[in-house]
Amino acid sequence: MTYTDPRTPPPDHELTPGWGQSLADGAAGLALLHIGYARAGIGDWVTAHQWAKAMTYSPVAADRNACLYRGAPAVAFVLRTAGLLAYDGVLRELDEHTATITRTRLAQAHERIDRGALPSLREFDLINGLTGLGMCLLHARHADPTHPGGGPLRDVLTYLIRLTKQITVDGTALPGWWTAHSPSGRPDPRWPGGHANLGMAHGIAGPLALLSAAMISGITVPRQADAIDHVDRFLDAWRCGPPNSPWWPGMISAREWANTTIDQPGPQRPSWCYGTPGLACARYLAAQALNRPSQIDLAQTALVACITDNAQLNHLSDDSLCHGWAGLVHTARRLLADADPDGEGAKALAGVEHRWSQRSPQAVPDTVEASGMLEGSGGVALTRLPTHTGWDVCLLTAGPIRAPISSPELETKGTG
Repeated sequence: MTYTDPRTPPPDHELTPGWGQSLADGAAGLALLHIGYARAGIGDWVTAHQWAKAMTYSPVAADRNACLYRGAPAVAFVLRTAGLLAYDGVLRELDEHTATITRTRLAQAHERIDRGALPSLREFDLINGLTGLGMCLLHARHADPTHPGGGPLRDVLTYLIRLTKQITVDGTALPGWWTAHSPSGRPDPRWPGGHANLGMAHGIAGPLALLSAAMISGITVPRQADAIDHVDRFLDAWRCGPPNSPWWPGMISAREWANTTIDQPGPQRPSWCYGTPGLACARYLAAQALNRPSQIDLAQTALVACITDNAQLNHLSDDSLCHGWAGLVHTARRLLADADPDGEGAKALAGVEHRWSQRSPQAVPDTVEASGMLEGSGGVALTRLPTHTGWDVCLLTAGPIRAPISSPELETKGTG
């Protein structure tokens, strides 16, 4: 998908079915960007609404594969971020679809646990699974405390707590989120026995962040604090490196699990999706939820060590939000925003900001194929926005921020 002006959606006849409602690499991500521009006062609501219309040009998917980054939940997240009364009607319809999708997937997940089978990554992760759906429900609940999504959200939290419990397969005790497949989600002979995924995008860091963000927002279910503590201790047990420069692997193989040691010789790429930044972010939220100031300091220390380590930074090969410079810098901003201005955290953040500014243009997305949010220039542009715009809730780098409800001057009868 290419177009001549990144500020304007392509004509309807050029829209590919499904492209509109993709938050990862389609119009939904770019609609989020332009809503962010409008909320920040550097763009206009007319343009944002044009992108909202492009997002909903084709029928919005509400099948069992719909998730935070695709279909009805993705569209609902983007429209709710705008905080416009004009979108209330369509949001009610999208919320009904999201609740139905969530209930269906929860029933399947609990049936799987009852059978003693292992989950797929798509069952529980942030990008495709129930963690992402829970984030949508938390976002809705935060925007409106009377929103009927409170019940389904608590059901998701209850499921995630159940996910954290140990499971025994062929006599071997494994984490409840252990998957029999490779990190791609498919069988792979290079991953005999499967793996435990630790990442924010597809692993247990995502559920940890959601459980913590919900608790910070005052939404709790029985044993939620215990589950947060359990996962946080699990991550601490698999921490590698010296105390002043810790790092985590993205995955644990069956061999590493059996040997209780990581074969990886050193830190991997320092990204949001996998690696130390995403893990530190999830542990930071956990420490906030459990009111453990010393753990907050440890999460920040881990990130500072990461962003001041040239050996780790040299692993970054692109500017993307998912696994490149934009995601690293944005995560650092979130974790170090309250750092002592004269301390190491603030200095480290200033240093990585400077390095980022030397390689990334101060501009809206270029006319390129990769114009989406996760891996394209749209995500790079989103990192330029102030945090109060709330666009990054879909990354779980912070809890939901309530959008001001407003009714700007534009002709909107829903999004059609």
